[in-house]
Amino acid sequence: MSIPFSVLDLSPIVAGGTAADALRNTLDLARHVEQLGYQRFWLAEHHNMSGIASAATVVVIGHVAAGTQRIRVGSGGIMLPNHAPLVVAEQFGTLATLFPDRIDLGLGRAPGTDMVTARALRRDLATNAEQFPQDVMELQAYFAPSVPGQTVRAIPGEGLNVPLWILGSSLFGAQLAAALGLPFAFASHFAPDALLAALQIYRARFKPSRQLQQPHAMVAANIIAADSDAEARYLFTSLQQAFLRLRRGQPGPLPAPVASIDAVTSEAERAGLAQALECSFVGSAATVEQGLRNFLARTAADELIISGHIHDHQARLRSFALAAQVRDAIL
Repeated sequence: MSIPFSVLDLSPIVAGGTAADALRNTLDLARHVEQLGYQRFWLAEHHNMSGIASAATVVVIGHVAAGTQRIRVGSGGIMLPNHAPLVVAEQFGTLATLFPDRIDLGLGRAPGTDMVTARALRRDLATNAEQFPQDVMELQAYFAPSVPGQTVRAIPGEGLNVPLWILGSSLFGAQLAAALGLPFAFASHFAPDALLAALQIYRARFKPSRQLQQPHAMVAANIIAADSDAEARYLFTSLQQAFLRLRRGQPGPLPAPVASIDAVTSEAERAGLAQALECSFVGSAATVEQGLRNFLARTAADELIISGHIHDHQARLRSFALAAQVRDAIL
C-alpha cells in the first residue's frame, strides 16, 4: 500500500486566540507538513463562523503558497454556488500563474454557511446548488485554451488547465465526478454514512477525461495523534465539543480540551458524535496505524486527506508528525 497523505485546514480560531493567530498557525503548519512530505495543503471556505479564519479562502491559499516551496496548495473546497465561475477562474488562474504546477481547485456545492449568510454572499439565491454541474463545466471552459469567437475569457486562466476536484458527502458528487472524469474527494471526516456507496458509484461510472484517465478517490479522516492514547483522547475532546456545539446551534472558537467528554454531553449526544466522527483515528502512533490500515484497506483510497483540530498548536504539529510516521510505516 502506497498512497499520499494530505492536509485539510480551516485555520481554526481557538478559544483564547485570534484570527491573526489562526492564520499564523496555518502557515506554520503548512511549512511543517511540507517538510514531512505531505502531498497537498487544502483550505476550506466557510462563512460567518467565529471559529474559522479561512473565509477568504483564495487569499489564504496565496499566503500559504507564497510561504512554502513545494507542497501543492488548494481549496477543499471553494463553494462554487457562492461565486461566478469566471471570478473563480480568474482567481485560480492568477494563483496558478504565480505558483505554477502547485495549485488545486476543489469544488463543493454547499454554501459553507447558513442560508441567511448565503443570501448575504450571493444577494439572491438564483445561483443555487442545482446549477452546480453547469457551473463546473463553465469553469472548465475558462481554463481551456480560448477558441475563435470566444467573447468572455479568464485572464489569467485560459489554457492553464488548473486541476479540478469534485468534493462531496453524498452520492451526487460521486456521480458528477465520474461523469466529468475528475478526481473525487469524500468528506468522510464528518459525514461518513455514504462513503462506501459513493466510492463504488464513482469507480463504476468513471469516464476518462483529458485531466484524468483513471478514477482517483481521496478520503478524509480526522487524526488526533499523541505520545499516548490517553493524551490523544484528551486532545480529541476539543473537536468533539466543537462538533456538538455546532449541532446545538452554538458554533464558536475551538474549545480547550476537557478531562472527560462524558461530563459535558448526554448519552444521545455521544452516540451522535460517534456516528458523525466515525472516521477519526485517535491515539498513539501504533493505535492510529492500526485503525488507518483497516480504513484504507476498506476504502481502497488513492489518497488520504487529514483534518486535525487540536487546541494547542504545538500538540497539533506533533500530531501531524506522528501521522507522517504512520504513513511511512504503512508504506
